[in-house]
Amino acid sequence: MNTPSTTQPQHPHVAVVGAGMAGITCACTLFQAGFQVTVFDKSRGLGGRMATRDSPFGSFDHGAQYFTARHPAFIQAVTARPDLCKRWSANTLCLLDEQGRVTAADHHPEAHWVPVPGMKSLVRGWAAPLMATGSLALQTRVTGLEFTSAPSKPWHVHTETDGNPGLVTGFDAVVLAMPAAQSRQVLSDSAQSADWADWVSQLGQVTVAPCWTLMLAFPQAMQPGLSALGPQWNAACSTHHRIAWLARESSKPGRDVIERWTVQASSDWSAQHLHDDDARVQAKLCQAFAEVTGIRASPAHVDSQRWLYAKTTQPLGQSHLWNASRGLGVCGDWCLGHRVEDAYLSGLALALAVVRA
Repeated sequence: MNTPSTTQPQHPHVAVVGAGMAGITCACTLFQAGFQVTVFDKSRGLGGRMATRDSPFGSFDHGAQYFTARHPAFIQAVTARPDLCKRWSANTLCLLDEQGRVTAADHHPEAHWVPVPGMKSLVRGWAAPLMATGSLALQTRVTGLEFTSAPSKPWHVHTETDGNPGLVTGFDAVVLAMPAAQSRQVLSDSAQSADWADWVSQLGQVTVAPCWTLMLAFPQAMQPGLSALGPQWNAACSTHHRIAWLARESSKPGRDVIERWTVQASSDWSAQHLHDDDARVQAKLCQAFAEVTGIRASPAHVDSQRWLYAKTTQPLGQSHLWNASRGLGVCGDWCLGHRVEDAYLSGLALALAVVRA
């Protein structure tokens, strides 16, 4: 008589490097399919450019400002959690000239969505099952990969935490969900870098523009009889040589009512001033903000953020890269474009490829 085995089959274990929209989408899809997942990210929190920064006067969406949904899969994912996303009434976006005059109004037919209470809330909400199972390794930088000759779980992940090197073993597959330049660097620094020379070359063709972001708060607008400062519009694209986008954060649903503005510099200006210090960037963008909006009041709060990889100008041209024989994949918004939906679709497509392997 055969004795039934009490050994439970081990689920495939996938390392996902990057906890932005693409990485969390990929990780959650794999987790729902029964995979064991560990997500690594060098930051303290989730979201990547789906970012929210707190201040004494309220929060700022200092990365992605909003998103639209066109693909049925993304629409279904967004509308399935009405507690996490709300429509933003800034469906009419103004186009401004150098002097801040409205030259056109873009009556955008698509809904503009914003997570509540901040942009990072969507990714955090989706990642709740991963957090509950201890599947997140934050403040952990992945410095390299190693594919061994082990018959099972051949992948080793080299890490760095608080300056201390580490090694995490026992992975069946690895997914890189980072900016193209960072994924390229990890592949180049890996033990079998020669095996990925073609991928390194492809990733080298991807170009992504930087962006300086300015955050301003004007609590004086809360004075009796004064509901807002400056223009009556809440969001605008600008042709000012320094500024590409402005948004009144307090107009977004679920936000604090204190008047706050997020200003994103143009790609060209950001590239030209990429290595300026924060104070110099803040001074120049504050001056441009006053020119565009007519708001001459001194802000009570000024902050800035430099994004090295903000807007894809030359995408990969396909949703992801996947090597089934080795169990290695790469995904990110830059595979398809620069929209939030592009990141979601890339992460989803790679997860489905892993499941089918």
